[in-house]
Amino acid sequence: MSTPAALEQALFAAIEALPAGPAAKVDGADVLRGVFDAQVTSRHLDVVARELQAAGRGFYTIGSAGHESNAVVATALRPSDPALLHYRSGGFYAARAAQVPGSTPVRDVLQSLMGAADEPIAGGRHKVFGNAALSIVPQTSTIASHLPRAVGLAVALHRAHRLGVPVAWPDDAVVVCSFGDASANHSTAVGAVNTALNTAFQGLPVPVLFVCEDNGIGISVPTPAGWIETSYGSRPGLTYLQADGSDTATALTAARRAAGYVREQRRPAFLHLRTVRYLGHAGSDAEIGYRTPAEIAADHARDPILGTARALVTAGAATPAELIVRYRELRAEVDAVADDLKGARTLGSATEIVAPLAPRTPDAVARAATGLYDEARADQPATLAESINQTLSAALERDRRVVVFGEDVGRKGGVYGVTRGLARRHGRARVFDTLLDEQSILGLALGSGLAGLLPVPEIQYLAYLHNAEDQLRGEAASLAFFSTGQYRNPLVVRIAGLAYQRGFGGHFHNDNGVAVLRDIPGLVVACPSRGDDAAAMLRTCLAAAAVDGTVSAFLEPIALYHTRDLHEDGDGDWLAADPGEHVPIGRARLHGAGSDLTIITFGNGVPMSLRVAERLAARRISAQVLDLRWLAPLPVEDIVREANLTGRVLVADETRHSGGVGEGVVTALVESGYDGRIARVSSHDSFVPLGTAASHVLLGEQHIETAAAELAEKE
Repeated sequence: MSTPAALEQALFAAIEALPAGPAAKVDGADVLRGVFDAQVTSRHLDVVARELQAAGRGFYTIGSAGHESNAVVATALRPSDPALLHYRSGGFYAARAAQVPGSTPVRDVLQSLMGAADEPIAGGRHKVFGNAALSIVPQTSTIASHLPRAVGLAVALHRAHRLGVPVAWPDDAVVVCSFGDASANHSTAVGAVNTALNTAFQGLPVPVLFVCEDNGIGISVPTPAGWIETSYGSRPGLTYLQADGSDTATALTAARRAAGYVREQRRPAFLHLRTVRYLGHAGSDAEIGYRTPAEIAADHARDPILGTARALVTAGAATPAELIVRYRELRAEVDAVADDLKGARTLGSATEIVAPLAPRTPDAVARAATGLYDEARADQPATLAESINQTLSAALERDRRVVVFGEDVGRKGGVYGVTRGLARRHGRARVFDTLLDEQSILGLALGSGLAGLLPVPEIQYLAYLHNAEDQLRGEAASLAFFSTGQYRNPLVVRIAGLAYQRGFGGHFHNDNGVAVLRDIPGLVVACPSRGDDAAAMLRTCLAAAAVDGTVSAFLEPIALYHTRDLHEDGDGDWLAADPGEHVPIGRARLHGAGSDLTIITFGNGVPMSLRVAERLAARRISAQVLDLRWLAPLPVEDIVREANLTGRVLVADETRHSGGVGEGVVTALVESGYDGRIARVSSHDSFVPLGTAASHVLLGEQHIETAAAELAEKE
């Protein structure tokens, strides 16, 4: 296995053997010197990372050694070009920092390695390359899951400028994202590139530069020779350039060509940068277990630092001795900062750690929500679907940042007509269709939020979310956490879900798997059951996104979209006018004032439980129904208060028995010290089958009524 000492020894020997060039002034020498400094600084940081770990002061050893040629990419771009970088981008970070006076890249990275609380982007929460002043958006991705966001940002920049929304970056900015050759095979990368090409094919601007840093190996698995070029080198609509990172001059030329093409043509390009990986995948990686000593030693000749040194020496811009002196000077600078950071404060409490995760300013949100209310609709009873449509229309009218999009959302108005007429009323720049790919839909939303827009994407069915759920978990919900709120994802993703469509559509159209959303830290999960709540809660989610950068999943019960009646045909009791009120996040709604029993439920369970309560009343059992409305965070205060009021609680949970919402409700009661009676009914641990068979696995009114009666009649 190659060691830092062996790598340095080989580098020095090769530099010392370089033949000197003519002593003359060379155009571009200053650029090459800057690249050399950035590359060497990154190499020293990788070595010091391992020394810090050995000393118990560092906690991250995945380095950039061998990938330092990405410094030329930063040199070819502007510091106002947003960058989403993978974890081997140390050279890029150092080179980008050199473009912005006052930057402290060595201190930044060392603090990040140490988990120091004063580290300027993540505040000690993770080792990331990120800095708002450098337009570097932090990523923790290891599998290219940041690529959909990068494409989304590239697409959204033009839209935001066109709509007159303030944008952090200029209208000719290039979005750059870097990833490895192994990650290029991941569905997120493949889908992101496809989305970029599909969008550009339609004539829309997509100024994104994909940089694949190909070191030929994914941890221990070799990438087949020629695979990246075969996969991406001849894609229609994708400009492909390649360069050997060990040849700094040609790599810089290729990077400049790629960046210039994207900036001028506003179309995607793919820079295939051949690199090498030194020191294994990470400090704990025993590289000798899958690579021979000869293979490792042969890679020393491909050192990108050597390539830059060769260019400088050959041009007569530096001597080998001068470069080695400079190498050692830069190591001394890194050591000095590391010494200065001894005793750096680390995060000291759970409260401090979670502070940027989900900030809440309820008073400001309430004011913003009030501004989205359309008084003209105040006296018009509406269904759930109609209320959502009207609320979206009012938001589009009052806030130019709001954009609504998804598959079938524009022309058709959604599968269930929820967005019908919005594109006609507000224009196709504000309400539009996307391609069929949930990862790309959410990626566009994440990029739109960075661009200053307020995105409202639609996922057509809850079951379709699962193949893209990491865009919420790993990207959207984590961004404020890993940037201490300097970057945010204002987002309200509408999801048609839950079951009870009378058997229609089977499992993909009747999905009650909500647990996947409820365990995402900071994510708000709203689930209205009636039109008045839908309007008020959607306004709250939109306002929270605008004010606090909140990420919300707005779960819409499909079976209740067009429901008008509650107890009997024609009664119109499930229609409701928009009250214009603000519904705070995490507050439930009480129906009735029963004293014998509290039924706690949500979604489809609300009308079912209200019908059950009416039948129980005929049996002289007085039941009240508490609609949770918010599935995350749960309205614990309301749950406990109403449970204590009656002393008997039935949780009617339409989700699955294992991992269902009801588990959280029961836990909240137990942890509060509630000592009354509790019962729970739920759907089975099953996918929802087609046709009438669905009734055998889903929670039904008879289950609720039987359990309620037994609970109320027990002494």
